[in-house]
Amino acid sequence: MSTRRIIPLTPASPPAAPHPPPTATPHPPAPPPLAVYVHYPWCVRKCPYCDFNSHTARAAAPPEAAYLDALEADLQAALPQVWGRRVHSVFLGGGTPSLLSAAGLDRLLTLLRTLLPLDPLAEITLEANPGTVEAARFRDYRAAGVNRLSLGIQSFNDRFLAAIGRIHGGDEARAAVDLALATFDRVNIDLMYALPGQDMAHALVDLRTAIASGAGHLSCYHLTLEPNTPFAHEPPALPDDEVAADMQDAIEAELAAAGFTHYETSAFARTAQQCRHNLNYWTFGDYLGIGPGAHGKLSSHQGIVREMRHKHPEHYLAAAARGDFVHLRHTVGAADLPFEFMMNALRLCDGVPAALFTARTGLPLAAIGEALATARSAGLLDADPATLRPTARGQRFLNDLLQRFLPDS
Repeated sequence: MSTRRIIPLTPASPPAAPHPPPTATPHPPAPPPLAVYVHYPWCVRKCPYCDFNSHTARAAAPPEAAYLDALEADLQAALPQVWGRRVHSVFLGGGTPSLLSAAGLDRLLTLLRTLLPLDPLAEITLEANPGTVEAARFRDYRAAGVNRLSLGIQSFNDRFLAAIGRIHGGDEARAAVDLALATFDRVNIDLMYALPGQDMAHALVDLRTAIASGAGHLSCYHLTLEPNTPFAHEPPALPDDEVAADMQDAIEAELAAAGFTHYETSAFARTAQQCRHNLNYWTFGDYLGIGPGAHGKLSSHQGIVREMRHKHPEHYLAAAARGDFVHLRHTVGAADLPFEFMMNALRLCDGVPAALFTARTGLPLAAIGEALATARSAGLLDADPATLRPTARGQRFLNDLLQRFLPDS
C-alpha cells in the first residue's frame, strides 16, 4: 500500500508529546455549523470492494413508506438535540438513494424542511448510481430540492467496471453524466484508480473523460482491499504501490492543469464547486445522522457527543417500533479531541486557521503545543503559527503527522 494513502491508524508507539486533559468536559464556546446525513442502505447489487453499510435490495428492502416512517420517527426523536439550529447542508447517501421514488424523496425533503430550520440556500446532495438513473426521475429530484448530484461512476471503461462488480457500463456512465449536468448545476463524479489490470494510460483516459464532461467536482479514490469484503477474501491482481503512486501524481497534475483545486485528500473542484457538506466534516462541524448505521457528532454545553444508529436495517426498523434508534453514544473526552479534530482538519490541503481548534473543541491551543512543535520540526506541518496546515510532506505522510496527536496509550 502506498504511503500516500491514508490508512486506519494503529498507534505503534506513544505520541511525541502528551497533552494532559483539563478536568472539565470541554465543549465549543458556540455551536458549530450543523449538517444532516440521511442513510439509504440498499443497492441493486453490493460491489465486492464495498465495506459501507449497504445491502442488496431484492426482497430485503421494506416498503418505501415503512422506511420513510422510520426516518421520520428517528428525526422526531433527535430533535431535542438540535432544536433551533439552522441546517446548512443535507447529504443523502448509501447504498443507492437514487432507488428512492421521486415521491419518496419529496416526502423526505419536505419532512426535513418541516421539522428543521433548513437554510434556503442549503446544499442538498443525492448520491446516484449510473445504473439506476432516468431523465424524469432526475428532473423530479431537482424539483424536490436536490441541488447537487454525486455520481458513482468509478470508471468509463467496461472492462474495469466489470472487474470491480459495477452494474453499469461505460455508455451508461457517460449518459448519466450528461443527464446529470443537464439537470443539476453542481455534479460530482466519483472515480477510482489502481483498478484490477489498469495501467497509467487507462487511468488517464478515465480522468480525461471526466474532465471533458464539464463536471465541477471530482473525487478520486485509490481502490483498497477493505477487511470483510469479497475482494479482501479473494484479492484481484492490482497495480503495485509504485504504479498506483505514479497514477496519483499524474491525476493531481492533470487536474491542476485543467483548473481544478486539490482542496481535500481525495477531492478536486473547479471554482465555487467544493462540497460544502464535506467541508463541514473536515472543519469539525456538527452533523445529525439518521438511518441505519448513520453516525452523528453533536456539540452542546455538556460536551461533544458521537452516536451511531442501529446498523442492520432490520434492527433499525425494529428499533423504530420502540423509539430507540441510537445503538452507541459516547462523549468525546478531552484526551481524544485533539486527534479527532486533526484527523479531519488535516485532510484539507490548505488546513484551517489555528483559532478553529479552540472554536470547535473548547480546548486551548496550548493543549497541543508540544505536538505542534514536533510536527513542525519534522517538516510535516506548516511553520505559520496562525494556520494548521500540512506541508507537502505532511500530506504525503499524513498518518505519521496524525499519530502525533493521538492520546497517550
